[in-house]
Amino acid sequence: MSTEAEFRHEVREFLESLPSLLVDADDPLERARIYLRARFDAGLGALDYPTGHGGRDLPREFVSAYRQEASGRVPGEAGFGIGISMCLPTIRDHGSHELRERFLRPGLRGDEIWCQLYSEPGAGSDLAGLATRAVRDGDEWIVNGQKVWTSGAVDADMGILLARTDPTVPKHRGISMLVLPMDQPGVEVRPLRQMTGVSHFNEVFMEDARIPAGWVVASEGDGWRLAVALLAYERSSLGAGGGRQPISTDRLIDLARERAVNTDPVLRQDLARLHSQASIVGWLNQRSGIHPSVTKLWRSRQGRLASGIAGRLAFPGGAAWDDGAEGGSWAYGILDSPAHSLGGGTDEIQRSTLGERVLGLPREPAVDRDIPFSDVRRN
Repeated sequence: MSTEAEFRHEVREFLESLPSLLVDADDPLERARIYLRARFDAGLGALDYPTGHGGRDLPREFVSAYRQEASGRVPGEAGFGIGISMCLPTIRDHGSHELRERFLRPGLRGDEIWCQLYSEPGAGSDLAGLATRAVRDGDEWIVNGQKVWTSGAVDADMGILLARTDPTVPKHRGISMLVLPMDQPGVEVRPLRQMTGVSHFNEVFMEDARIPAGWVVASEGDGWRLAVALLAYERSSLGAGGGRQPISTDRLIDLARERAVNTDPVLRQDLARLHSQASIVGWLNQRSGIHPSVTKLWRSRQGRLASGIAGRLAFPGGAAWDDGAEGGSWAYGILDSPAHSLGGGTDEIQRSTLGERVLGLPREPAVDRDIPFSDVRRN
């Protein structure tokens, strides 16, 4: 195994070759695909994966070293982040040999895009109350139900699906995790237009959609444990700066100077707080064993504070809209900020998780936890 210094030199050589590969690519999705393929083919796309699946089986420190070297020098992962940061690690850690063989390499190379089919209209914060059904029919599963708030579903090739496979047992025990092919007649994706003007989220309707019998992650009925494992990856990714980004502190400082209010003591205090929070998130992500809900909460707080400062500084220009400049206009950043506290679980869910799983506080009471799901009254 190479030393970290040798590895960093290897990464820098790869990064220097990247601009020539991207020179003719304008579409964010295509730029991300070119980058991911080049990264994987250079041996840098699966650093902590087993060697048998295109990885290098390196310690996590090398993953951190790559991120440090690549920061600000590579395209965003666009629609590929859900697969690379959430779905594929779950399959790597818990999937069968067949699933790892089928999905890890094409997902890491950017050949396939993934989405996460979790929330439902009647199962948001109480995710274990999901009602989407998967019924075994010979060599296939037949799926019927609805999902909502599904990021990137309109572009996805595959979806990691939570479905109820046994309604006769309590709700947490009757769930399975399956891999759903999105491009089939039984799957309909309907984009949800947000107040930002874009449609990151989607509704997904499944009517007699089909899944090969072997495409169950781990085992039937083990879905809740896997759902928690994937959510930990999601929150770690969001806490580390994946997904949507808060308005940057540097942009806000530049705006304060432009408005000639950078000497205002209250504003300076808020900007200092924003800078401190960004530093705290970075330091937390360098610690091993930190619970992902901690960094997720810090990122949510940072996003809300940045939005509030931007609203004060940019007013009345903050209402001006620049079509086609997603993430570029002040209005977009301000309107997008509530999503920091929603994606990956609300702040309230993060606090409950930390209270129960880190501090050891008693669970909130639930009257339906120990009775068969089929006996639970639902609207």
